[in-house]
Amino acid sequence: MKEIKELAQSFNYNISFDSDDSIYVAKCAELPDLMAHGKTQVDALNEILKVVTTTLKWLKEDGAELPKPFSLINFSGKIGLRMTPEQHRHVAIKASLLGISINKYITSKL
Repeated sequence: MKEIKELAQSFNYNISFDSDDSIYVAKCAELPDLMAHGKTQVDALNEILKVVTTTLKWLKEDGAELPKPFSLINFSGKIGLRMTPEQHRHVAIKASLLGISINKYITSKL
């Protein structure tokens, strides 16, 4: 169980405020279908950690592959991107006017 808790603690979490319900909502990037909430940010984080830990335990018991934390994935830095020909033209023009590559232009917009 210690291994599961350590894995859960190495994941990426996001906490946002829901003004409609006056609660904090927490999500886990590695398990995006999971969500939890709390009255404070700390409460929301504690709740999502419980949900993630329980889910990881169930996945392990079922023999499923556990997700890998994004921090342990070796990203290549390359990404394939599809866009419409019109978007491609627009991006090429903008990049050219700025005197930079299309790649540099797109990266600057991220």
